[in-house]
Amino acid sequence: MTFLGCGYLGATYAICYAELGYEVLGFDVDVDKIERLARGEVPFHEPGLDELLRKNVASGRLRFSTSYQETADFGDVHFICVGTPQRANSLGADLSYVETAVTGLAPHLTRKALIVGKSTVPVGTAEWVEQLVEKHVRPELGVEVAWSPEFLQEGFAVDDVMRPNRIVVATKTEWANSLLHMAHKGVFDLAAVEDREVPVVNTDFPTAVLVKHAANAFLATKISFINAMAEVCEAAGGDVTALARALGHDPRIGNRFLQAGLGFGGGCLPKDIRAFQARAQEIGAGEALRFLHEVDLINLRRRQRVLNLAAELLSRRFGPAGPDLSGARIAVLGATFKPNTDDVRDAPGLAVAGMMARAGAEVRVYDPQGMENAKRAVPEVTYAKSMVEAVTDTELVCVLTEWAEFRNADPVALGEVAAARNVIDGRNCLDAPAWSGAGWTIRALGRATV
Repeated sequence: MTFLGCGYLGATYAICYAELGYEVLGFDVDVDKIERLARGEVPFHEPGLDELLRKNVASGRLRFSTSYQETADFGDVHFICVGTPQRANSLGADLSYVETAVTGLAPHLTRKALIVGKSTVPVGTAEWVEQLVEKHVRPELGVEVAWSPEFLQEGFAVDDVMRPNRIVVATKTEWANSLLHMAHKGVFDLAAVEDREVPVVNTDFPTAVLVKHAANAFLATKISFINAMAEVCEAAGGDVTALARALGHDPRIGNRFLQAGLGFGGGCLPKDIRAFQARAQEIGAGEALRFLHEVDLINLRRRQRVLNLAAELLSRRFGPAGPDLSGARIAVLGATFKPNTDDVRDAPGLAVAGMMARAGAEVRVYDPQGMENAKRAVPEVTYAKSMVEAVTDTELVCVLTEWAEFRNADPVALGEVAAARNVIDGRNCLDAPAWSGAGWTIRALGRATV
């Protein structure tokens, strides 16, 4: 099998499927990326992936290429795993990478094969890919299209590939269904060894494509709901963490994704809920997803709230353009959108660091894994080599990504190097009594001042 697109999605799948025993070729047009992968270097941070890459490259089960011809000759099943970013001029998804992958591969195919969409795309894309294949592939080959969306969580992706909680499949013939089942046999065999079941949902093209957008929209809504409750708690003097615990005990609601804080970011949820809204509008169902606009706004408001809390803690004035943080020395702990990744795409903490710098503050950022990516994304702030260096001589510490290093930090030791003991807990992840006991004034999103 082949995986076209060796970014986070395609490289992770290629490596894990080689580990499951398949012969795998990863394709990408980025020569530097392919050379690094071929050397056994994962170009992003994902726990457990480096060792699997080196092992399977060494075994010969996994190799990489920049050649469409080699990819076409190699594969029986070709997975499309390219990015679908938000378009520059609208909320919709940019499908140019999907089109390039399909039209680049298709003319080189010389035998019957299955092209499987795995990228997150708007509904209707699967049928469009079929049309591209019909246009660019010799009809006598009988090349078919199927769809099987991905459900990876950054930081847990290896398990998500090898031990998925469900597999969604859309095919149009028994041949395609049988081949796609064979392509997942390694997953089913591992589940049998571990005495687990992997639910399989067989459905049509529109539903299979909708599943991923619907799942991300639901998760984004749940996160924004608890953050909306945090706004209410702040106004009413309540405690959103206690509120979330009480809600989470209700089995109809559950406690996952009820962690109030700075909100969601990353390369999926923000752009996917916007693309979902845009596509719904195009097909005449825009009213059904109007609520996602408010979900997006709630999420973005949390970033401004941290800026306002910083001004309140430091007794700064608010002007027409917002708070004035001129000369304030602030440490931002956390640049990635979540722990256990180096992904800074639409990262709330890094966005806040940039907002603080634009408000006049001297901002020093530290993150355990995301520093190089953060420097490229937000060059206008200073970057520290350690948490202690970031905090030294600052008036305010903002914990904006819940890395274990920050959750378990010693507030006494940090208090000794800070110029003033003010902290904003942007993820409700700190031990508030321990920090207040060490003399820190704590502000947290959705909770009273400690």
